[in-house]
Amino acid sequence: MQAENLSVAAAFDLSYRDLTGGQQRLFRRLGLHPGPDIDAYAAAAVDDTSVDQARHHLEGLYDQHLITEPARGRYRLHDLLREHAHALAGADPADSGAATGRLLDYYLHTALSAGWHIADWPTSSGGRPPPDEPLAWAPEIATPQQAAAWLETERPNLHAAVSDAAARGFPRHAIAIPAAISGFLRVHGYWDQAAALNQAALAIARQANGRADQASALEQLGILEWRTGDYPAAAASLRQALALFRDLGDQLGQASALHQLGAVQQLTGDYPAAAASHQQALALFRDLGHLAGQASALNDLGVVLRLTGDYPAAAASLQRSLALFREVSDRLGQAYALKNLGIVQRLTGDYPAAAASHKQALTLLGEVSDRSGQARALDDLGVVQRLAGDYPAAAASHTRALEQFRDLGDRLGQAEALNNLGELLCQTQTAQRALDHHSQALAIAHEIGAPLEEARALEGIGRCHLHDGNSGEGAAYLRRALMIYRRIGAADARRVDETLREQELKPPRKPRS
Repeated sequence: MQAENLSVAAAFDLSYRDLTGGQQRLFRRLGLHPGPDIDAYAAAAVDDTSVDQARHHLEGLYDQHLITEPARGRYRLHDLLREHAHALAGADPADSGAATGRLLDYYLHTALSAGWHIADWPTSSGGRPPPDEPLAWAPEIATPQQAAAWLETERPNLHAAVSDAAARGFPRHAIAIPAAISGFLRVHGYWDQAAALNQAALAIARQANGRADQASALEQLGILEWRTGDYPAAAASLRQALALFRDLGDQLGQASALHQLGAVQQLTGDYPAAAASHQQALALFRDLGHLAGQASALNDLGVVLRLTGDYPAAAASLQRSLALFREVSDRLGQAYALKNLGIVQRLTGDYPAAAASHKQALTLLGEVSDRSGQARALDDLGVVQRLAGDYPAAAASHTRALEQFRDLGDRLGQAEALNNLGELLCQTQTAQRALDHHSQALAIAHEIGAPLEEARALEGIGRCHLHDGNSGEGAAYLRRALMIYRRIGAADARRVDETLREQELKPPRKPRS
């Protein structure tokens, strides 16, 4: 306590002396908890007692006005009381070190148990079974709903625990907790927090020269970097992870890093490299007998095949992916396979099947609370609704998707939704509103280096000009789009080429006033 707070400290000492021995011990050890609040399970861990006994002591501290209960079963120390409790605990370094270790063990054990229930793409650290040995203080987590609820409630404490572990010399916990909860943070859109935790884990792994931990943290960072549109950084992180996994002889790590690298290559328009990465990942997953990994590689390979115009092969790859995801009961994987299959169905003219696939995907994504996936499925559904002539429904779908992408900070998603809205507005309203949306998409796509969306924006601007009778300006934008489509090998090049040929055969048309 600071000198000016000596009178406050004296008052706290009087309250502290009124406590029973068990209450005094818990009060001291609560000062070691790094997060904003605590429940009976974490209190039992830090105090090395039963959950019932911890709950009894917490109620006693609450009756003595030493802790508050801001939410049912959640307790909090005032900052001054926390400082006083921490000072009391510091008088016995051995006891405080053991208490901190038990608390970190509790958070790591329960995070691993909860993380196992969260649906996510296969990674080198994902899909691990929950801890074999039960922990006396851990709550029972038997369902994805319980897992998500625990992780959401404890998210601030888990972040604080990682920082505390790094500061107090518990590197294993500082590295393992981020790996355990990264899937939850990604699926629920907490990308900034996931990035901060994995950056911290990477720094600690490098200090300890833990190559496997470095590879895992680099892989997690690479996934987050491509999700947030930093494709050069994502490619660099994933290539570093891949090199480390190869040096270690870790086949699962190699397969996972290749799979994620393929996604970055696809987004940056290098379709041959993306296909090669996914095929290598697929072969490794098959050697390992990793069905979920095979399904994921087939799913992303199907996307590349669709982008290059091989719709029959794309549909076959996605159908195989869907069947494998169903075999392993992976709802998240099923949702993405259905979403991507819906796009192929739409491109081949089967709008009812496409709409059904997107709606099934939306339902599954809602069940696993994947906000980013929900936004993408909604945006894809809007395209089908537009092509089927239901313009109000399409506008609602694209607008909701755009709002969700902005809320998540998903810049690629924003560019996609803006382009889709632009295409809709060009058909249904003034070309100027459509131009505004395509121009916003163009700026985002150019900044993050997403050539497909950049070409789509240029094509959209060109078509808006054609729609308004500005054939010369429209053709100029279409030629720029065509150059990008051809460079990346996108099937869209054929459509733009046909439009330009048609324009050459048309007589000049007077622009609209």
